[in-house]
Amino acid sequence: MSEPSNESAFVAQLTDIQMPLRLYVQSLLPGDSSAHDVVQQANATLWKKREDFTLGTNFKAWAFSVARYEVLNYRKQQARDSRLVFGEELEQIFAEDLAERDDDTERRHEALKGCLEKLRQQDRELLLHRYTATAGTLDDFAERMGRSVGGLKVSLHRLRNALLGCIEKQLGTTEARP
Repeated sequence: MSEPSNESAFVAQLTDIQMPLRLYVQSLLPGDSSAHDVVQQANATLWKKREDFTLGTNFKAWAFSVARYEVLNYRKQQARDSRLVFGEELEQIFAEDLAERDDDTERRHEALKGCLEKLRQQDRELLLHRYTATAGTLDDFAERMGRSVGGLKVSLHRLRNALLGCIEKQLGTTEARP
C-alpha cells in the first residue's frame, strides 16, 4: 500500500473508524481510564501495519481485531489488577458482532450531544459525574449536592429514559426498550 492514493484511502478509513473503535475498546475495558491510551496504541499499530491491509476488504473487522490484541496486551501489562475481564472467546464474539454491524454510531452520538444540550445544567452535571471515569462516588456527589443517593439514582433513571426517547425521536426510530 505504498502508493499515495492507497495511503489516502487508508487514512480516510482510519479516520472514519475512530469513534466505533473507541467505543469498542471502551466496551472491552469498561470503566478503565486507560481505554483512550489503548485506542491510541491501536491506531499506531494500524498505521505501522497499513501495508498488511488490502483495500476492498473489511477495514472495520481488521481494525477491531488489531484493537482487540492491543486490549489483550494492555491486560497482560495490568495482570496484577484484580478487575473482572472478559475471556478471549467472548471477546472474539464481541469483535465479530461489532465488526459486522451496520453501525450508525456517529449519528447516535450527534443525537446524544443534541439531547444533552437540551437538559438542565444540573442534570448534565449529574450525568457527567456518573459516566466519567475520573468522577468520585455517587455518595460523594449526593452529599455535595445535598441530595440522597436514592434520589440521584431515580433522577439518573429518568434522565436515561428521557435521553433514549430524545435520541429515538431525533433518529426517527423506535427501538425496543429493555
